[in-house]
Amino acid sequence: MTDFLLTHEPITRLAVFLTVLVGMAIWEVWSPRRRVEVPRVLRWSNNLALVVVDTIVVRLLFPVAAVALALVLEGQGFGLFNLIALPIWIEILLCVVLFDFAIYVQHVVFHHVPVLWRLHRMHHADTEIDVTTGLRFHPLEIVLSMAFKLLLVLVLGPPAVAVLLFEVVLNASALFNHSNIRLPKSVDEVLRLIIVTPDMHRVHHSIDPRETNSNYGFNVPWWDRLLGTYIAQPKAGHDDMLIGIEMFRSRRDLWIDRMILQPLRRDKPKHKGRSD
Repeated sequence: MTDFLLTHEPITRLAVFLTVLVGMAIWEVWSPRRRVEVPRVLRWSNNLALVVVDTIVVRLLFPVAAVALALVLEGQGFGLFNLIALPIWIEILLCVVLFDFAIYVQHVVFHHVPVLWRLHRMHHADTEIDVTTGLRFHPLEIVLSMAFKLLLVLVLGPPAVAVLLFEVVLNASALFNHSNIRLPKSVDEVLRLIIVTPDMHRVHHSIDPRETNSNYGFNVPWWDRLLGTYIAQPKAGHDDMLIGIEMFRSRRDLWIDRMILQPLRRDKPKHKGRSD
């Protein structure tokens, strides 16, 4: 099974990505959680165009991807998991958990280091939240995230299939938990014990700085619960909460050129403190 996944890596990634993207998009139209105010064609076209830019930048700057690096390290016996003998399923489980915690920490750092927040705030500046928001990241943030991931692979020496599974699950989770879909309250309460649900992550996109600085997890909710960054529900409620950042609220700010140049803007928020 592991050999099959690695051999068919590109098609596996694409199949999962398109399935979740299209599935969530249909669900959003069929049963939206929040009322849609901005035309989807405006937000979706620019958010999806940003994915193309991000992909091109990563391909140009990184000659090797995380899975390929893991394969090289396996062959050379370099990295923590290549120095210890564990059953493959335990290695995969441990690697996925460690990578998930590392991404949680990275997310917190991007919120609290000012220069990094300038890059990450573009993700939060979306005035609505839906499946395409899960793809809306500044190219420089994607570059830094990739560099951090390669460093993790270099240190841990994880099985290549563990890296592939983590990346596929992370991308699918980001699409799912940013989606504007309606889940029954009882279902959400159970699901958020094991995965990050859309209602849980939506709090993170509130304009309220306290709520923005919460619910950092992408895959599992445990890090937020254990480390005190969990907020169950937004103060204003999901229907009335304001999404985004105070200083970027015009429809023109949703265009890809404004998104890419946004880190250069030094506008100050009207409320006290940074919306990080």
